[in-house]
Amino acid sequence: MDKVPMTADGYAMLNDELKNRTSVERPRIIAAISEARAHGDLSENAEYHAAKEQQSLNEGRISELEDKLGRAEVIDLTKLSGDTVKFGATVTMIDEDTEEEKKYMIVGDVEADVKRNRISISSPIARALIGKSVGDSVEVSAPGGSRSYEVMKVEFI
Repeated sequence: MDKVPMTADGYAMLNDELKNRTSVERPRIIAAISEARAHGDLSENAEYHAAKEQQSLNEGRISELEDKLGRAEVIDLTKLSGDTVKFGATVTMIDEDTEEEKKYMIVGDVEADVKRNRISISSPIARALIGKSVGDSVEVSAPGGSRSYEVMKVEFI
């Protein structure tokens, strides 16, 4: 069973979602099923079938969350340091073609969010950056084509 690396924030986010799904969503769906049952014939009861579908999706997500939390390897970012890029690093880099500056934090798959500048450890950019230092050039083969970046800063925030 593979460990799932994540930050303490990522672990807390998954744990909060699990608590919400088990203590809020599950009872709400059970109540909806009970109410739909009271309407009579279940074979033609669209409300009942919709509630059962919601229940199935919710229980599937609960199982997925429990699995990820059970396999979680929480990495304490406060204990990380160094000059090379690794999990938890915040990397500032410059696109060598456009001179555009980008800043990403490398996090676990479950907490990746490009809008918040958090990229997955398994993404093409992160895989290319791992082990690099300030001044190194990296070639990233991404779905949008090949890009070259220069690492400007590596920090652990």
